[in-house]
Amino acid sequence: MELVFDTIFMSWDMVFQDRKVYLKIMRHNSILCAAAIAALFCLPINAKSPKYVFMFIGDGMSTPQRMVSDEFSRKIGRGPLAMNMLPCQCMTRTKAANSLVTDSAAAATAIACGERANMGALGVTPDGKRIESVAEIARDKGMKVGIVTTVTIVHATPAGFYAHLRSRSDFYKIALELIDSRFDFFAGGGVYDKYDDKKNSRYKGNVFDLAAKSGYNVVKTKAGFDALKPGCGRTWCVFGDESMDFVIDSPKDVPTLADMVAKSIELLDNPNGFFIMGEGGKLDYGAHANDPATVVRETVAMDDAVKVALEFAKKHPEETLIITTGDHETGGMTMGFGGTGAKFRIELLAYQKCSTDAFSNMIADKIRANPKITFNDVKADVTAKFGLIFDKAAATDRDKRHLLLNAAEIDILKKAFKTDVGMVLSNAVETRAHDAARRRKFAAAARRLLSNHAGIGWTTGSHTAMPTMTTSQGCGAENFVGIMNNSDIALKLKALLK
Repeated sequence: MELVFDTIFMSWDMVFQDRKVYLKIMRHNSILCAAAIAALFCLPINAKSPKYVFMFIGDGMSTPQRMVSDEFSRKIGRGPLAMNMLPCQCMTRTKAANSLVTDSAAAATAIACGERANMGALGVTPDGKRIESVAEIARDKGMKVGIVTTVTIVHATPAGFYAHLRSRSDFYKIALELIDSRFDFFAGGGVYDKYDDKKNSRYKGNVFDLAAKSGYNVVKTKAGFDALKPGCGRTWCVFGDESMDFVIDSPKDVPTLADMVAKSIELLDNPNGFFIMGEGGKLDYGAHANDPATVVRETVAMDDAVKVALEFAKKHPEETLIITTGDHETGGMTMGFGGTGAKFRIELLAYQKCSTDAFSNMIADKIRANPKITFNDVKADVTAKFGLIFDKAAATDRDKRHLLLNAAEIDILKKAFKTDVGMVLSNAVETRAHDAARRRKFAAAARRLLSNHAGIGWTTGSHTAMPTMTTSQGCGAENFVGIMNNSDIALKLKALLK
């Protein structure tokens, strides 16, 4: 015990000088003193290994996304975000091995495997060495494993838990590693055309056929998903062609993230326990587009999944660990945008009825159908989908007065619409980049104006180096407090599981 305390105090010398003298006086007294010290610094003593582990990752979700969404959730009568109410909280650094601003692959590798990776790398060190993930440790311990997401299952964040490759873009090989992982349940968005490799004779073939040959049930419908029962064996559920639709666009015939987590619990619960990772992946897409109404709905949908885990934890309070975090911040989101005295009117986001992408596609279809379409022809669409008002006479209540556009803002929309007409009629190919130069302008202008009226600002269309927020509850949650690196999440979890 003396050696343990001396080691602890040596490591605390630089940080806790003000408490050290007091603790040294106490250190010979009793084991109770040791417990008091551990509680004081949130250090576990003989921490029990959790039987059930839930890890939730909001892609692109940092403190601004969580707090804006929390305010929105309260305004719509849902109450605060459950994930923000978890008792153990910490600030989490997100730096990649070779970049201050990380991408999802490097961040997922850190969170899942416990080491910083280069940008774009999955489950490997900067020199290419394979790193074991917490999900793989759970599997080898006899726990069942489920990975679910609202983007394609071979996207960077879910892949960080089972793939070990230098490039996040090699989707075919990532899918093969999914099959080789022997994890019990996968569910998420659909496929890329690269899922069938016709060039490499070693891997030639459709991955779904290969998955079936390896013992996976491949399910591609909501009905098939709903019909799954315990004992069905390893399963891969695929919904759509690529990522799943935004929540704000009211997708049909697909499960929500909460549905997928609930199904994971139903299928994976067993005497050895389970590890479930659930990703709110589309949150990042909304933040790249600087689309706050889409972001808050994606965050609330992820929080619904957290609530499913919390309900499960009520039945197993001593054995369940729930962790929520983000891989990085996207968009440079701010609250109270507009200078001194700016108002934060998050309730205005409720007037937006579709994502920026959906609105842009709708307007493009209208332009193709009527090449002579004018700005006046689409003003009603702007009001219907974003709540923005052109006529002062229509601003009949407080919210609508805050949605009234001025002449300069209307001019912005007119110019953006003209740009879209030119692009659509010339069959211009849109870029896939997540920045101000991307694609058509009209929908982006509308959502930017709504952001301004709601008091939400953005600094970029890409990732930032802001730390994320990690919250947790349950068995071993006291490990995840203070300030830590994202890689510490995996290291602490690995120590709990081994």
